[in-house]
Amino acid sequence: MTKYYIMAAKFGSKIGMIAATVGSAVGLGNIWRFPAETQANGGAAFLLVYIGCVLLLGIPVMLVEFSIGREGGTDAIGNYRRISPKSKWWLLGGMGIAASYMILTFYIVVAGWTLEYFVSALSGDLFTGIADGSSSFEGKMKDYVSSDWKPIIFTAIMIAANVAVLMMGVRKGIEKISNIMMPLLFLILVIFCVVALSLPGASDGLNFFLNPDFSKVNGSVVIDAMGQAFFSLSLGMGVLSTYAAYFPRDTRLGRTAATVSFLDMVVAFMMGLIIFPAVTSFGMQGESLEGATLVFVTLPEVFTRMPGTQLWAILFFMLLLLAALTSTISMSEVAIRFFQDRLKMSRRKAVLIVMLPLLLFGAINSLSSGLLADFKIFGLTIFDLLDTVATNIMLPLGALAMCLYAGWFAPKGLLARQLSNDARSQGVATRAVIFIIRWVSPIAIAAILIAQFK
Repeated sequence: MTKYYIMAAKFGSKIGMIAATVGSAVGLGNIWRFPAETQANGGAAFLLVYIGCVLLLGIPVMLVEFSIGREGGTDAIGNYRRISPKSKWWLLGGMGIAASYMILTFYIVVAGWTLEYFVSALSGDLFTGIADGSSSFEGKMKDYVSSDWKPIIFTAIMIAANVAVLMMGVRKGIEKISNIMMPLLFLILVIFCVVALSLPGASDGLNFFLNPDFSKVNGSVVIDAMGQAFFSLSLGMGVLSTYAAYFPRDTRLGRTAATVSFLDMVVAFMMGLIIFPAVTSFGMQGESLEGATLVFVTLPEVFTRMPGTQLWAILFFMLLLLAALTSTISMSEVAIRFFQDRLKMSRRKAVLIVMLPLLLFGAINSLSSGLLADFKIFGLTIFDLLDTVATNIMLPLGALAMCLYAGWFAPKGLLARQLSNDARSQGVATRAVIFIIRWVSPIAIAAILIAQFK
C-alpha cells in the first residue's frame, strides 16, 4: 500500500473545506447556464435528467478527482508523477491546468462585467433613462461590456481582489473568504426565492419548471444535461484534485462529493425557482434566458417591475459577484499550486506569476467583445474560441481520461483505498462507484465528446 505525505497546507475545518469546494463549483454555470438549458429542453424534464447525470456521472467523476488529489497530495501534474512515476499520465494534469487557465482568462472578464454592473446598480446608473425610454438594457449592456476601456479596469479590480485572497494562502485566504461568501450567497438566494414565489402569476412559472414534459427528452437533451453537470461541478479542470490535496486524511470523500454536488444542485434549483416565476409573472416568457442576456438584460427588466428596483439589482449582482469570485479563486489556485510544488516558488511569487498575465489576457478578451469583435478565428471571437475549446472539448476529454486512468491504469487499489479511507474491505457502495467509474462514466463522456462534432 502506497501513501504520500508531504508538508502542505490543509483546510482547517470540515465546514471550511465544504464551503471552499462548493465555492469552486458554484458559479455562472448554475446562475445563467442552467436556466437557459432548462428553458430550451422541456423544463422539469431537463431538471430530472440533469439530477440523474449529477448522481450517476458527476459524483463518480468528482470522486476520481478527489481520490487522485488526496493520494498524490500535491499539484495537478505532481499527483500523477507521485502516483504513477515513470508514466506519461502527468500530461493529463497539465491539460487540467491549461483548461482551467484558459477558462480563467475569459471568466475573469465576465467577473469584471459583474463588478461593473454591481457598481452601476449601487449608483443607480443602471436604471438611468430606462423609464423615459431614452435608454435600454440592451444598449447599456453594449456600453458596459464592449464600448470602451471600462471593462478592462473592472477586470483589473477583480484580478486584484483574487490576488488579495490568494496571497493569504489556503486557510487564511481561500477557506476564510469561502466561509463568509458561501453562506451570504445562499442567504441572498433564499431572499430571492421568497420574493419570486410571492409574485402574482408565479405558479405558471413553477408549472413549467416543475411539471416535466418527457416528450421533449431525447439524446440531445441527455447530452446537454451531462454537459451542464460537468460544467457546473467544475469537473476535468484540475480544481477538485488541487483542493483535494488540502483535504485532511480522515475526510470521507463519498460524503464530501455528495454534499458538494447536492449544494451545487440546490443553487441551480433555486435559480429555477427565481427565474421562471419572475419572468412569467411579468409576461416575459418569450425573453431569452441565455447567458449574458439573462443576467444583464432580462433580469434588470424584471427588477424595474418590482418595488425596490435598485435593492433587488444590488442584491442580485452581489450574488453573481460572489459566485464569480469564488470560482476565479479556485481556478487560479490550480496554476498557483503547480508553480509552488513543481518549481518550488514562494506563494507570493506564484500568485503574481499566475495573476499578472490575466491583465493582458483580460484586456484581449474584453476587446474581443468590443473593438476586436470582427477579428475571428474559425468564425469565433477570441472569447468564444477559448470558451468552446476549454468547456466543450478539454473538460469532457480530461474527465474521460481521468476515469480511464483511475479505473484501469492507476496502481491497484487506489480507488478502493481512497473511497473507503483505507478500510480492509470494500462496501457495496464503493464497489458500485468503482464499476461506474470503470464502465459507465467513460462511455457516457465519450458520447458527449462525439456529440460535439456532429
